[in-house]
Amino acid sequence: MLDLLQRQATHLLLGGLVVSVGLAVADDVTDLPSWTGPVRLGATAVVVLALALVFLFPGGDLDGDPIVVASPVRGRWMAMNSPATKVPSHGIRSYGQAFAIDLVHEPHDGPARPQFGTGPGMSSPRGYPAFGQPVRAMIGGTVVRVRDRQRDHLTRTRWWAVAFMMLEGVFRELRGSSGVVGNHVVIDRGDGVYALVAHLRRGSAGVRVGDRVAVGDPIGACGNSGNTSEPHVHAQLMDRARASVARGVPMAFADVELEGGGGKVSAGLPENNRHLVSPGVS
Repeated sequence: MLDLLQRQATHLLLGGLVVSVGLAVADDVTDLPSWTGPVRLGATAVVVLALALVFLFPGGDLDGDPIVVASPVRGRWMAMNSPATKVPSHGIRSYGQAFAIDLVHEPHDGPARPQFGTGPGMSSPRGYPAFGQPVRAMIGGTVVRVRDRQRDHLTRTRWWAVAFMMLEGVFRELRGSSGVVGNHVVIDRGDGVYALVAHLRRGSAGVRVGDRVAVGDPIGACGNSGNTSEPHVHAQLMDRARASVARGVPMAFADVELEGGGGKVSAGLPENNRHLVSPGVS
């Protein structure tokens, strides 16, 4: 949920390393006048900034009418980082997540979800109603990617814990998309559309690469793996199987009830901090 800040921190770290190494090599190779130091530093900074902007804001998202898919969860869930509120929904377009949505389980009955600013700051994800909830296929097709060996880390409900999470996020970013999305499953519909669900519970994937799945089939369980402060389901459509090179694709959930005046809709997404209720799509 702090993807943009973490990605900026990563580029600053990498940029600093590039500048340091470049200046050291230049000084060893030739004895340049002292005034060239600031010039070389400024030029290097411009190059690093340009490269960072390329990675932070890749263009070419597939605009157009949303593709209607099934909700990956059932029951009552609250939207965060929703494309119904803004695009790109997560503040960046990388990893094919321009139109992605995060869903946090808040059932009418059962235990309440711990709120930010309460508790010890870090705690077991098992105390959250989302943890372990079934995650289902948004589309029918062939499973092309499965990752489910990353650990479910502690949740973060205090600012100092979030700061620590941001530091961890820098190192997750260095691992690429898998470090950010954590345990995940990608399904290929067969027509250039791929569905990804992320932050799954470790060891919960019930499918393997090559399996055929139908809409609504259980494929895993909600966890707290990857770049996340609490258990939730991250869902997105993209145009490639690998999030690291994918472009985002607009989507809408079929036959869900949108609380807050939306009522039952044939296709739609809730805005930030609004709830959807999904009875499931056959």
